[in-house]
Amino acid sequence: MDKKGERRSSHRILHTNNRLQELLHGDLTLGQRCADTIAKHVGSWHFIICFIIFMMIWIWLNVAAIIFRWDPYPFILLNFVLSTIAAMQGPIILMAQNRSAERDRRNFKYDYYVNRKAELEIQKVLRELEVIKKHIYKQEQQWKK
Repeated sequence: MDKKGERRSSHRILHTNNRLQELLHGDLTLGQRCADTIAKHVGSWHFIICFIIFMMIWIWLNVAAIIFRWDPYPFILLNFVLSTIAAMQGPIILMAQNRSAERDRRNFKYDYYVNRKAELEIQKVLRELEVIKKHIYKQEQQWKK
């Protein structure tokens, strides 16, 4: 490949890298931001511990209440609340995971182009080193004469 071809190839790779960086850090929709935030918090120990405490308080208040029991022993309302939360969290977490997988694919593609550019630069340096070695060898041959 001649020097012009190398420059064009390097320029094309740099342009692609810039576009990939823009895509990686582009604007997110409200739904995407919400899915990422919810998945981040729901998947934490803080949420799990707080949710267990909430359930214990709910059960204790219903068992200990003498007059006003909004959810007596089989805890049907609590069961409904838990089912609704699970039904909503599942798709939201999947949306966040899909976005994460898409980001990973873009990162891998970006890394590939960066590695390809580095490979072209290394090949260029090796060719230049070869030229320098030949030049030094010729000079050594001339000095020996």
